[in-house]
Amino acid sequence: MSLLSICIVNWNTREYLRETLASVESYPADISQEVIVVDNASIDGSSEMIRTEFPSVRIIENSTNVGYAEGNNQALTASSGDYLLLLNPDVRVLPHTLNNSLSVAQELPEFGALGIKQIGPDGKVQSSLRTFPDPMGVFCEVIGLSRLFPHSSELASYRMAWFDYSRTTEVDQPMATFLLTSRSVYEEVGGMDPAFPIFFNDVDWCYRVKAIGKKIYYTNRAEIVHYGGAGTRKANRAKMAKESKSSLLKFYAKHYAGKIPGPIYNAVRIVVSASLFAQDLRSALQGKIRS
Repeated sequence: MSLLSICIVNWNTREYLRETLASVESYPADISQEVIVVDNASIDGSSEMIRTEFPSVRIIENSTNVGYAEGNNQALTASSGDYLLLLNPDVRVLPHTLNNSLSVAQELPEFGALGIKQIGPDGKVQSSLRTFPDPMGVFCEVIGLSRLFPHSSELASYRMAWFDYSRTTEVDQPMATFLLTSRSVYEEVGGMDPAFPIFFNDVDWCYRVKAIGKKIYYTNRAEIVHYGGAGTRKANRAKMAKESKSSLLKFYAKHYAGKIPGPIYNAVRIVVSASLFAQDLRSALQGKIRS
């Protein structure tokens, strides 16, 4: 019999996590399932809540926050399922979420991974897909053209505001809020790269999935409710923005260096680095004003 392993990385999101685990317990897949939570040194009583209210859930407790990528790797290493689901701790699955996702995955040719429709608590469909950050997409994003022309598939290619979320289709990279894959794909591709502890780990992983010839899909035939940013909201917003851009530079160095023309590669690095410098300058000036 097939087994679904649900892998969750938690950091101080106890109340959201409680709802996530309750929904998974209330609406399980028709196949057997296991739930593994990696707790990154939470101080809000998350682990105690799991032990008391969800005794069937396996907990891996870290003494320090090892990051999202390494936390997922710990859960994946501990898993035994034929299907593997990376799930955020601020998600509520619905009655048919898990079964429909598994059914779609079994139908798709050369299946590598699957993302599904994400609905916010306000009932609106969330933007949960991105293209891979190619030079043109990143350039338009950093200099602001994507915000001026949000529905242009050329000038706003990266964030995909123009995408129709009412269909099933091949895509580049769904956010790992809900990312379903198979053990065979995981064993071939490996886990997430710890060099991307918070951001771009899912981008990097999806890029590697496509590199082995597998396909990544999005479907509207399964949905989750996603509250969004429960963990990152607890961190400094400016620091998170800086980490995101730094991770983008790491992604470029890993996947684009030597593979695209040097002038284009260097232009993207200069634009992103200039954006980082401007952000640091703004932070420094704001600090002087406050003092």
